[in-house]
Amino acid sequence: MRLVFMGTPDFAVPVFDALRADGHEIVHVYTQPPRPAGRGKALRPSPVQNAAERAGITVRSPIRIRNNEEEQAFFESLDADLGIVVAYGLILPQRMLDAPRRGCLNVHASLLPRWRGASPIQSALLAGDARSGISIMQMDAGLDTGDVLAEAAIDLAPDETASTLHDRLSFLGAELLIETLRRPFAPVPQSGQGVTYAERLTRETGRIDWRNPATILDRQIRGLTPWPGAFTTQDGTVLKIGQARIVARAHDAAPGIALDDALTIACGEGALQILTLQRPGKAMMAASDFLRGTPVPEGTILGA
Repeated sequence: MRLVFMGTPDFAVPVFDALRADGHEIVHVYTQPPRPAGRGKALRPSPVQNAAERAGITVRSPIRIRNNEEEQAFFESLDADLGIVVAYGLILPQRMLDAPRRGCLNVHASLLPRWRGASPIQSALLAGDARSGISIMQMDAGLDTGDVLAEAAIDLAPDETASTLHDRLSFLGAELLIETLRRPFAPVPQSGQGVTYAERLTRETGRIDWRNPATILDRQIRGLTPWPGAFTTQDGTVLKIGQARIVARAHDAAPGIALDDALTIACGEGALQILTLQRPGKAMMAASDFLRGTPVPEGTILGA
Protein backbone atom coordinates (compact mmCIF):
# COMPACT_ATOMS: atom_id res chain seq x y z
CA MET A 1 0.00 0.00 0.00
CA ARG A 2 0.89 3.66 -0.32
CA LEU A 3 1.55 4.80 3.27
CA VAL A 4 2.35 7.91 5.28
CA PHE A 5 4.33 7.04 8.40
CA MET A 6 4.10 9.21 11.53
CA GLY A 7 6.37 8.42 14.48
CA THR A 8 9.20 9.80 16.57
CA PRO A 9 11.07 7.60 19.11
CA ASP A 10 13.04 4.36 18.94
CA PHE A 11 9.81 2.45 19.61
CA ALA A 12 8.53 3.36 16.12
CA VAL A 13 11.62 2.35 14.12
CA PRO A 14 11.00 -1.45 13.97
CA VAL A 15 7.50 -0.74 12.63
CA PHE A 16 8.92 1.58 9.97
CA ASP A 17 11.52 -1.02 8.98
CA ALA A 18 8.95 -3.85 8.87
CA LEU A 19 6.63 -1.90 6.57
CA ARG A 20 9.42 -1.28 4.09
CA ALA A 21 10.61 -4.89 4.27
CA ASP A 22 7.06 -6.07 3.53
CA GLY A 23 6.96 -4.10 0.30
CA HIS A 24 4.82 -1.13 1.26
CA GLU A 25 5.61 2.26 -0.24
CA ILE A 26 6.20 4.91 2.42
CA VAL A 27 5.71 8.11 0.51
CA HIS A 28 6.38 10.51 3.38
CA VAL A 29 7.41 10.50 7.04
CA TYR A 30 6.22 12.84 9.76
CA THR A 31 8.18 13.14 12.99
CA GLN A 32 8.83 15.59 15.83
CA PRO A 33 11.39 18.33 15.14
CA PRO A 34 15.00 17.85 16.27
CA ARG A 35 15.46 18.54 19.99
CA PRO A 36 18.44 19.78 22.02
CA ALA A 37 20.30 16.84 23.56
CA GLY A 38 23.54 16.02 25.31
CA ARG A 39 25.82 18.33 27.24
CA GLY A 40 26.26 20.66 24.28
CA LYS A 41 22.48 20.83 23.69
CA ALA A 42 23.00 20.34 19.96
CA LEU A 43 19.85 19.64 17.96
CA ARG A 44 19.37 15.89 17.58
CA PRO A 45 17.00 14.40 14.97
CA SER A 46 14.52 11.80 16.15
CA PRO A 47 15.27 8.09 15.63
CA VAL A 48 12.49 7.96 13.02
CA GLN A 49 13.98 10.89 11.12
CA ASN A 50 17.36 9.12 11.07
CA ALA A 51 15.74 5.91 9.79
CA ALA A 52 13.79 7.78 7.10
CA GLU A 53 16.83 9.67 5.87
CA ARG A 54 18.84 6.45 5.64
CA ALA A 55 16.03 5.08 3.48
CA GLY A 56 15.93 8.20 1.30
CA ILE A 57 12.38 9.14 2.32
CA THR A 58 11.36 12.79 2.69
CA VAL A 59 10.69 13.93 6.27
CA ARG A 60 8.42 16.67 7.58
CA SER A 61 8.54 17.83 11.18
CA PRO A 62 5.92 20.52 11.78
CA ILE A 63 5.77 22.00 15.27
CA ARG A 64 1.98 21.99 15.16
CA ILE A 65 -0.71 20.39 13.04
CA ARG A 66 -4.17 20.97 14.53
CA ASN A 67 -4.53 24.61 13.41
CA ASN A 68 -2.16 24.34 10.46
CA GLU A 69 -4.34 24.40 7.35
CA GLU A 70 -1.36 24.35 5.00
CA GLU A 71 0.06 21.21 6.61
CA GLN A 72 -3.31 19.46 6.57
CA ALA A 73 -3.77 20.26 2.89
CA PHE A 74 -0.31 18.89 2.11
CA PHE A 75 -1.12 15.68 3.98
CA GLU A 76 -4.26 15.27 1.88
CA SER A 77 -2.22 15.78 -1.31
CA LEU A 78 -0.07 12.72 -0.53
CA ASP A 79 -2.94 10.54 -1.76
CA ALA A 80 -2.17 7.76 0.73
CA ASP A 81 -4.02 4.50 1.19
CA LEU A 82 -3.32 4.52 4.92
CA GLY A 83 -1.63 6.53 7.64
CA ILE A 84 0.44 4.59 10.19
CA VAL A 85 0.96 6.35 13.53
CA VAL A 86 3.41 5.06 16.15
CA ALA A 87 4.20 7.31 19.14
CA TYR A 88 4.18 10.40 16.93
CA GLY A 89 3.55 12.93 19.68
CA LEU A 90 0.97 15.23 18.04
CA ILE A 91 -2.81 14.83 17.98
CA LEU A 92 -4.17 14.56 14.45
CA PRO A 93 -7.26 16.59 13.48
CA GLN A 94 -10.21 14.81 11.89
CA ARG A 95 -9.31 16.17 8.46
CA MET A 96 -6.03 14.26 8.54
CA LEU A 97 -7.57 11.12 10.05
CA ASP A 98 -9.99 11.04 7.12
CA ALA A 99 -7.49 11.90 4.37
CA PRO A 100 -6.04 8.43 3.57
CA ARG A 101 -8.45 6.12 1.75
CA ARG A 102 -8.48 3.66 4.67
CA GLY A 103 -7.94 6.18 7.44
CA CYS A 104 -5.13 6.02 9.99
CA LEU A 105 -3.97 3.12 12.17
CA ASN A 106 -2.19 3.46 15.49
CA VAL A 107 0.21 0.90 16.98
CA HIS A 108 -0.48 1.30 20.72
CA ALA A 109 1.56 -0.33 23.49
CA SER A 110 -1.24 -1.67 25.66
CA LEU A 111 -4.26 -3.95 25.59
CA LEU A 112 -6.95 -1.34 25.04
CA PRO A 113 -9.00 0.04 26.70
CA ARG A 114 -6.46 -0.37 29.52
CA TRP A 115 -3.83 2.37 29.49
CA ARG A 116 -5.06 4.79 26.92
CA GLY A 117 -2.78 7.80 26.77
CA ALA A 118 0.84 8.86 26.86
CA SER A 119 2.73 6.32 28.99
CA PRO A 120 1.16 2.85 28.62
CA ILE A 121 4.41 0.89 29.08
CA GLN A 122 5.41 2.62 32.31
CA SER A 123 1.85 2.63 33.64
CA ALA A 124 1.48 -1.14 33.26
CA LEU A 125 4.59 -1.70 35.35
CA LEU A 126 3.73 0.94 37.96
CA ALA A 127 0.35 -0.74 38.44
CA GLY A 128 1.85 -4.21 38.77
CA ASP A 129 0.03 -5.61 35.73
CA ALA A 130 0.75 -9.25 34.95
CA ARG A 131 0.26 -8.76 31.19
CA SER A 132 0.71 -6.12 28.53
CA GLY A 133 0.61 -6.14 24.76
CA ILE A 134 -0.05 -4.32 21.51
CA SER A 135 -3.30 -3.02 20.04
CA ILE A 136 -3.69 -2.02 16.38
CA MET A 137 -6.36 0.66 16.46
CA GLN A 138 -8.35 2.49 13.79
CA MET A 139 -7.88 6.07 14.91
CA ASP A 140 -10.75 8.40 15.67
CA ALA A 141 -10.97 11.83 17.28
CA GLY A 142 -10.85 10.49 20.85
CA LEU A 143 -7.83 9.66 23.00
CA ASP A 144 -7.09 6.06 21.96
CA THR A 145 -10.81 5.30 21.71
CA GLY A 146 -10.95 3.87 18.19
CA ASP A 147 -11.97 0.37 17.13
CA VAL A 148 -9.34 -2.34 17.56
CA LEU A 149 -8.29 -4.41 14.54
CA ALA A 150 -5.88 -6.76 16.33
CA GLU A 151 -4.30 -7.42 19.72
CA ALA A 152 -1.38 -9.51 20.94
CA ALA A 153 -0.62 -10.07 24.63
CA ILE A 154 2.55 -11.00 26.51
CA ASP A 155 3.23 -11.93 30.13
CA LEU A 156 5.46 -9.60 32.13
CA ALA A 157 8.55 -10.96 33.86
CA PRO A 158 9.03 -10.31 37.60
CA ASP A 159 12.10 -8.21 36.80
CA GLU A 160 10.57 -6.46 33.78
CA THR A 161 11.63 -2.84 33.30
CA ALA A 162 10.22 -0.14 31.06
CA SER A 163 13.32 -0.60 28.90
CA THR A 164 12.89 -4.35 28.37
CA LEU A 165 9.13 -4.07 27.87
CA HIS A 166 9.63 -1.21 25.40
CA ASP A 167 11.87 -3.40 23.25
CA ARG A 168 9.60 -6.46 23.42
CA LEU A 169 6.49 -4.47 22.49
CA SER A 170 8.26 -2.53 19.76
CA PHE A 171 9.03 -5.69 17.79
CA LEU A 172 5.68 -7.27 18.66
CA GLY A 173 3.95 -4.16 17.30
CA ALA A 174 5.85 -4.44 14.02
CA GLU A 175 4.89 -8.09 13.61
CA LEU A 176 1.25 -7.54 14.50
CA LEU A 177 0.84 -4.57 12.16
CA ILE A 178 2.23 -6.53 9.20
CA GLU A 179 -0.14 -9.40 9.96
CA THR A 180 -3.05 -6.94 10.23
CA LEU A 181 -2.30 -5.32 6.87
CA ARG A 182 -2.24 -8.70 5.14
CA ARG A 183 -5.84 -9.56 5.97
CA PRO A 184 -9.23 -7.82 5.66
CA PHE A 185 -9.81 -5.28 8.40
CA ALA A 186 -12.30 -6.42 11.05
CA PRO A 187 -12.58 -3.57 13.56
CA VAL A 188 -14.07 -4.30 16.97
CA PRO A 189 -15.32 -1.49 19.25
CA GLN A 190 -13.45 -1.15 22.52
CA SER A 191 -15.17 -2.28 25.69
CA GLY A 192 -16.55 0.37 27.98
CA GLN A 193 -15.28 -1.65 30.94
CA GLY A 194 -11.74 -1.54 32.31
CA VAL A 195 -10.83 1.85 30.86
CA THR A 196 -7.70 3.36 32.43
CA TYR A 197 -5.53 6.32 31.46
CA ALA A 198 -1.73 6.53 31.37
CA GLU A 199 -0.75 10.00 32.47
CA ARG A 200 2.10 11.94 30.92
CA LEU A 201 5.29 11.37 32.91
CA THR A 202 7.40 14.12 34.44
CA ARG A 203 10.71 14.03 36.26
CA GLU A 204 8.82 14.35 39.55
CA THR A 205 7.04 11.06 38.83
CA GLY A 206 10.34 9.39 39.68
CA ARG A 207 10.75 10.84 43.20
CA ILE A 208 10.77 7.97 45.70
CA ASP A 209 8.59 8.28 48.79
CA TRP A 210 10.10 5.77 51.21
CA ARG A 211 6.82 5.66 53.14
CA ASN A 212 5.43 3.44 50.36
CA PRO A 213 5.74 -0.35 50.57
CA ALA A 214 8.84 -1.94 49.06
CA THR A 215 6.68 -3.69 46.44
CA ILE A 216 5.37 -0.33 45.19
CA LEU A 217 8.83 1.21 45.10
CA ASP A 218 10.21 -1.78 43.23
CA ARG A 219 7.55 -1.21 40.56
CA GLN A 220 8.40 2.48 40.45
CA ILE A 221 12.10 1.84 39.88
CA ARG A 222 11.49 -0.80 37.20
CA GLY A 223 8.65 1.12 35.57
CA LEU A 224 10.61 4.36 35.21
CA THR A 225 13.88 2.84 33.94
CA PRO A 226 15.43 4.45 31.94
CA TRP A 227 13.17 7.53 31.85
CA PRO A 228 12.36 9.62 33.77
CA GLY A 229 14.19 7.46 36.31
CA ALA A 230 13.43 6.82 39.98
CA PHE A 231 15.47 8.94 42.37
CA THR A 232 16.02 9.83 46.01
CA THR A 233 18.30 12.32 47.74
CA GLN A 234 21.13 12.19 50.27
CA ASP A 235 22.05 15.47 51.94
CA GLY A 236 20.53 17.32 49.00
CA THR A 237 22.33 15.29 46.31
CA VAL A 238 20.07 13.52 43.82
CA LEU A 239 20.73 9.78 43.52
CA LYS A 240 19.12 8.09 40.53
CA ILE A 241 18.35 4.43 41.23
CA GLY A 242 18.76 2.01 38.34
CA GLN A 243 18.09 -1.30 40.04
CA ALA A 244 17.00 -2.54 43.46
CA ARG A 245 15.68 -5.69 45.07
CA ILE A 246 13.05 -6.32 47.72
CA VAL A 247 14.55 -7.55 50.99
CA ALA A 248 12.44 -9.71 53.31
CA ARG A 249 13.59 -8.04 56.50
CA ALA A 250 11.54 -7.07 59.53
CA HIS A 251 12.38 -3.68 61.01
CA ASP A 252 10.86 -0.87 63.00
CA ALA A 253 12.97 1.89 61.44
CA ALA A 254 11.49 5.03 59.95
CA PRO A 255 11.09 4.98 56.16
CA GLY A 256 14.22 6.12 54.34
CA ILE A 257 16.67 4.95 57.01
CA ALA A 258 19.65 2.84 55.91
CA LEU A 259 19.38 -0.46 57.80
CA ASP A 260 23.00 -1.41 57.14
CA ASP A 261 26.11 -0.20 55.34
CA ALA A 262 25.05 -1.89 52.06
CA LEU A 263 22.24 0.46 50.97
CA THR A 264 19.36 -1.57 52.39
CA ILE A 265 16.72 1.11 52.96
CA ALA A 266 13.66 0.89 55.19
CA CYS A 267 10.31 1.33 53.42
CA GLY A 268 6.81 1.82 54.78
CA GLU A 269 6.51 -1.95 54.49
CA GLY A 270 9.63 -4.09 54.03
CA ALA A 271 12.92 -2.86 52.67
CA LEU A 272 14.76 -2.33 49.40
CA GLN A 273 18.43 -2.85 48.71
CA ILE A 274 19.76 -0.48 46.08
CA LEU A 275 21.90 -2.39 43.57
CA THR A 276 22.85 0.31 41.04
CA LEU A 277 22.72 4.10 41.34
CA GLN A 278 24.00 7.28 39.77
CA ARG A 279 25.13 10.68 40.99
CA PRO A 280 24.64 13.80 38.83
CA GLY A 281 27.15 13.92 36.00
CA LYS A 282 28.36 10.38 36.65
CA ALA A 283 27.63 7.01 35.07
CA MET A 284 25.31 4.45 36.62
CA MET A 285 27.39 2.14 38.83
CA ALA A 286 27.10 -0.88 41.08
CA ALA A 287 26.29 -0.06 44.70
CA SER A 288 29.54 -1.71 45.83
CA ASP A 289 31.57 0.67 43.64
CA PHE A 290 29.54 3.67 44.77
CA LEU A 291 30.01 2.83 48.45
CA ARG A 292 33.78 2.61 48.11
CA GLY A 293 33.86 6.29 47.22
CA THR A 294 30.76 7.48 49.08
CA PRO A 295 29.93 5.43 52.18
CA VAL A 296 26.29 5.39 53.27
CA PRO A 297 26.51 4.11 56.84
CA GLU A 298 23.69 2.49 58.78
CA GLY A 299 21.34 5.18 60.09
CA THR A 300 21.76 7.51 57.09
CA ILE A 301 18.48 9.13 56.06
CA LEU A 302 17.57 9.18 52.35
CA GLY A 303 14.92 11.38 50.83
CA ALA A 304 14.75 13.87 53.68
